[in-house]
Amino acid sequence: MTSPDVFRALADPTRRAVFERLVKAEQTVNDLHSALPVSQPAISQHLTVLREAGLVTERRSGRFSYYRSAPDALGPLSDWIERYRLFWPDRIQELRRMLEELER
Repeated sequence: MTSPDVFRALADPTRRAVFERLVKAEQTVNDLHSALPVSQPAISQHLTVLREAGLVTERRSGRFSYYRSAPDALGPLSDWIERYRLFWPDRIQELRRMLEELER
């Protein structure tokens, strides 16, 4: 799993919704399908992308597969955000100064 995989997986709003539901509780494809306005095959495809990015794990029990979030996979995303959090305050202050100068 790499940062681009995590970003790519979470770029889609439906995948984000699936991931957010799985953060709350382990669920089957049918559980997700009944809660989201998406076809069952589409849910399965979204789960495949999330699983390949390391954001979701699968547990089989009998003929059912249960999915849950793997929040540790958000580490690269968190690291990226943290790096830029230090960057933005200075940039915003520069923008504020420029806007004030333009208003004069």
